[in-house]
Amino acid sequence: MTRAAERGSVSIEVAVLAPAFIALMVLAGVVGRNAVAAEALDAAAHDAARAASISRDSGTARKKALEAAQNQLDWHGLACGNDLSPTFTGAVAGSDSSSFDDAFSSTVGTDATVTVTISCLVSFKDITLDILPGMESEREITGQFTSPLDRYRSRQ
Repeated sequence: MTRAAERGSVSIEVAVLAPAFIALMVLAGVVGRNAVAAEALDAAAHDAARAASISRDSGTARKKALEAAQNQLDWHGLACGNDLSPTFTGAVAGSDSSSFDDAFSSTVGTDATVTVTISCLVSFKDITLDILPGMESEREITGQFTSPLDRYRSRQ
């Protein structure tokens, strides 16, 4: 075989492999952004639950939790595509159905916890390719954390 018969084979290989390589890089970017967002949301939920649990009443707890979550997300540089509206739940020991407000109105000496759940719509629009079928342009990621209330601290 002569060298003339192999002429242009590198160009064909690049033309075939380049789209696969680009798709792999896009996939790595999406997975990386997903991981960073999940870690940021877990940290934000942790800070929000902790800020709520050291508050004395449920109204202040909601306000402080929202501030703590937003500060954590800002620190991580995560901009959610939706409004940050955490879900607040609570539990009181010995009660089958209790709410966030019930946790703060429980008597001193009673075990109670508060849980903050934060959802964020993370966008991949800047790194996705339209040529990849089924590639999502955004994903909702959720972080949740539960923190106990100090059982010997007065509430409300």
